[in-house]
Amino acid sequence: MSTAVHPDTTRAASSDGEERPAARRTGDLARTLARGVGQTLLTVGFVVLLFVAYQLWFTDVLAAREQQQLAEEIQEQWASAPTVEQPAAPPAPAAGAPTQAPAAAPEPAPPAIDVAVGQPFSILHVPALGEEYARVVVEGVSQVELAQGPGHYIGTAMPGEQGNFAVAGHRVGHGAPFLDLDTLRPGDPIVVETEGHWFTYRVLGDPTTGDFSTDPSGIPGRRIVHPTDVAVISPTPGGTADEPASGAYLTLTTCHPKYSAQQRLIIHAALDGAPLSKATAPDGPSALNG
Repeated sequence: MSTAVHPDTTRAASSDGEERPAARRTGDLARTLARGVGQTLLTVGFVVLLFVAYQLWFTDVLAAREQQQLAEEIQEQWASAPTVEQPAAPPAPAAGAPTQAPAAAPEPAPPAIDVAVGQPFSILHVPALGEEYARVVVEGVSQVELAQGPGHYIGTAMPGEQGNFAVAGHRVGHGAPFLDLDTLRPGDPIVVETEGHWFTYRVLGDPTTGDFSTDPSGIPGRRIVHPTDVAVISPTPGGTADEPASGAYLTLTTCHPKYSAQQRLIIHAALDGAPLSKATAPDGPSALNG
C-alpha cells in the first residue's frame, strides 16, 4: 500500500489549519464588541431611567418639602406683621337729628409689595385644580426659584396692581404645580392671597360657551405660544412692554405639551372686583369654593 500523500490534500489541510484560528479570532472580536455595545446601552438606559425617576418623583418630593417650608415661613411673616384695622366708624348722630344710612367704611388700600429674589410673598389658590390647591409664589423665575414652586416674573405687576401679574411654574417635575393648567375654563377663579388681602381673578373667555377667544377685552383666556413670545407677560397681555396697562391681569405660564419644552401654555385672567381685606374676610372670598 502506498503511503504517499497527494500534494493537493496537504495544501488543503494546511490551508484549513491557518484559516480556522483567524475565523475564531474574528468571531471572538465580534462577540466582544457586541457585548460591549450591549453593556453600554444597558448602562445608558439605566442612567436615563434614574434621571427620569429623579425628574418625575424625587424632584416632586423635594418641591413638596420646599413648599411646606415656604408655607410655614410666609405664615410666620404674616403673623408677625402689624394687624390691618378697618377705619373707625363715624360717631352716632345726636338724638333728634335726622338719620341717614351710614356710609360703608372704605377698604384699606393694599400696600405695595417689596420682596427680594427667592423670597415668598403670596399664595396662589386655584379651586378648579382641587379644593386644597395652594402654592406659595416666590420672586423670580430661574431654575432655583422654580424648583421651589411657582415664580413671579420680576418686573411684572404685583397682585391687584394695574398691569400683568405674571407667574411661571413647572408642568412636570419639581412638584408640577401647573400640571393640569389646561383643564381651566373661562370664568374659573384664581385667588391670590397676600399678607393683608385676597385678590380674585377670573380666566378670560365666555363662561357660557367655554370659548377662550371671545372675551370682550380681546385677550384670549388660553393660548399656545413659542418660548420667545414674551408679549404674553406685557402689561396688557399680547401688547408691547412699553404700552400702558389696560387693566389688572394675571398670567400663568408653563411648558407645553407635557414632558416637552417646545412651546408654552398660557392662561390669562382679569381681576374680578376690588381686593378683599383679611380684616373683614379672614377665610377668604366665596370664590375659594369654586
